[in-house]
Amino acid sequence: MNTVEIYTDGACKGNPGPGGWGALLRSSNGQEKEIFGGELVTTNNRMELTAVIEALRILKRPCKVALYLDSEYVRKGITEWIHGWKARGWRTAAKQPVKNAELWQQLDELVNDGDHAIDWHWVKGHAGHVDNERADGLANRGVELVLSSR
Repeated sequence: MNTVEIYTDGACKGNPGPGGWGALLRSSNGQEKEIFGGELVTTNNRMELTAVIEALRILKRPCKVALYLDSEYVRKGITEWIHGWKARGWRTAAKQPVKNAELWQQLDELVNDGDHAIDWHWVKGHAGHVDNERADGLANRGVELVLSSR
């Protein structure tokens, strides 16, 4: 099984506002790929989720993935909270609809129906972690992309 490290981040100028997502993928043979994109009206949490979804979608064969992100929302959501949301029909413990449910469902499918073995790692954002900073830069490029296409 191939091994890949993925670093993801999301950015938003206003919340909601124009936002971007970015991901750096590095395979065990040293090859790197950068991806990014954005949306004109979105939220930071949506961009954090989208970064992970798009990074996992780009993998063409089963991989052992070390996924690094600075979003506890995404990490805890996919590793802890999602089980309860699914059991409650995509409702929170307070019986409210889960925010960004369609993105959570896409991520759930990629994680649980895919053939990847994923280890989730939280890193502190904006703390000088080189690869997290690169992912942040890519997310900001996504914001610039959508702003320049208006």
